[in-house]
Amino acid sequence: MTSRRRFLAASAAACATSHASAFFAPASPPAVAPEFAGIDQWLNSAPLRMADQRGRVVLIDFWTYTCINCLNQLPAVKSWHDKYQAKGLLTVGVHTPEFAHEKPTKNVQSAIERLGIRHAVAQDNSYATWRAFNNQYWPAIYLVDKKGSIVYRHFGEGRYQETEKTIQALLAA
Repeated sequence: MTSRRRFLAASAAACATSHASAFFAPASPPAVAPEFAGIDQWLNSAPLRMADQRGRVVLIDFWTYTCINCLNQLPAVKSWHDKYQAKGLLTVGVHTPEFAHEKPTKNVQSAIERLGIRHAVAQDNSYATWRAFNNQYWPAIYLVDKKGSIVYRHFGEGRYQETEKTIQALLAA
């Protein structure tokens, strides 16, 4: 096995242990979305509260800027924000760091600028929002309906068409 193949195999194994492989977990019965908790800093937005979002569909994306799976999913998240914001979709990226160097706000701001992120980003260094959602994965998408209930979850990359169709259905409801 070449050293490149060994590196890729080791990277894949490490990723499999720290990140979810792509899978869908329907949120049934619907659970009320918890409040954003312990947010260190809001970037691209004033502070947000879930209670104030009734009547809107909310997409919550748990991510971190050095996670390759998160970066691979980011174009879809940005596209949904651009496409559906005017139709009532609120997109919130919850940046929950995996490593110490991902905690400084200046590093997160730099990543947001470099990656062209225009949606709200909540910096969750203490994992308070992560724990409130009982989340375990990077990336993870949660869709919250207009009543404030989590109705869709997806962990890992993929299912972009399914996620977008769910966004469309929630906006139309």
